[in-house]
Amino acid sequence: MTTDESRVSLRRILQRFTASEAEIDAQELRRESAECGGVPAQQCSRGQLVSVAGRLRTVVYTPRTNLPTLEADLYDGSDVVTLVWLGRRHIAGIEPGRHLTARGRVAVRDDRKVIYNPYYELDSPK
Repeated sequence: MTTDESRVSLRRILQRFTASEAEIDAQELRRESAECGGVPAQQCSRGQLVSVAGRLRTVVYTPRTNLPTLEADLYDGSDVVTLVWLGRRHIAGIEPGRHLTARGRVAVRDDRKVIYNPYYELDSPK
């Protein structure tokens, strides 16, 4: 092992010991997202067709008089993408803490990244 390699490995070990639980969780989510072939949410831009993978942080049903919506915030360790299903009150398996991969075209609403009516695959519970 060269000196540079030992410094890098020592730096990683020290970062693991000094990182907060949230930072470690974010690193793990970024790694899992990359393994699933997901684009980091931080790199997604308006109009881009993407596949994002991560954990659902929140799921909210928004009752509206003409069009109910189900919204879920998907966090992949780098940023949040809001998934919006129009005309839905509930979708089995869409619940906070669940891991999934979603595909669709990114839009921007109120300076937030949104995918409307995404195709999605639920990952098996861990």
